[in-house]
Amino acid sequence: MRRSFLIGIFVLLAIAAIFIWSKSYYAEKEEAHVELPNETEKHLIPSEMGVFERASFAIDYATMDKNFKGGRSLDTYYKNRAFHGAPPSIPHLVDDELNMGDKSCLKCHQNGGFVAKFNAYTPVVPHPEKVNCRQCHVTQNTTGVFKEFNAIDFPKPSIGNTAFEGSPPIIPHQIQMHENCLACHAGPSAPKEIRITHPERSNCRQCHVVNNKEMTDIGVFIR
Repeated sequence: MRRSFLIGIFVLLAIAAIFIWSKSYYAEKEEAHVELPNETEKHLIPSEMGVFERASFAIDYATMDKNFKGGRSLDTYYKNRAFHGAPPSIPHLVDDELNMGDKSCLKCHQNGGFVAKFNAYTPVVPHPEKVNCRQCHVTQNTTGVFKEFNAIDFPKPSIGNTAFEGSPPIIPHQIQMHENCLACHAGPSAPKEIRITHPERSNCRQCHVVNNKEMTDIGVFIR
């Protein structure tokens, strides 16, 4: 009789285990539910922190411009890019081809300055917080490694694209990765055609707006 009692207890435990396991199994089979954020048509404007930080050099830029009339041109500026909006290639030799992330590029390109070796002013990078420079910037191909092709010159945004006479020019390029306007538009390293006369006015987008139509026409991604 004791043996029958133990068998009964074992059967009850087995049934209970199967019941619990089945409940757990079917609970795991329930369809997953992920709460998605509400979509909005508003586009986030990238931070202008960079341009405000560079504004501390505005007076120096204004003084430089009075005494410096040379510098690179827009043709030189675009010649260093595969397409409009592309990161510029590196036009000089690089000591360490595998150099990434140790801020070596920023030693010259964070604040610019005259480089006697190249007899030119160093262009200022608009995003010094991104230190893996070689992830996007490559050295120019001068050894004929790649196969030649019939390259078609890419369309360039127009200059003086104002809505009416006397109005501020429209921004013809994307803002992402170009949040620091003074990096390209102020100081002796800026191309002469787009060098501004008022670097002290650092709140650029208070007057200058992005030209979505022109950016779409030339195939630039709008954020």
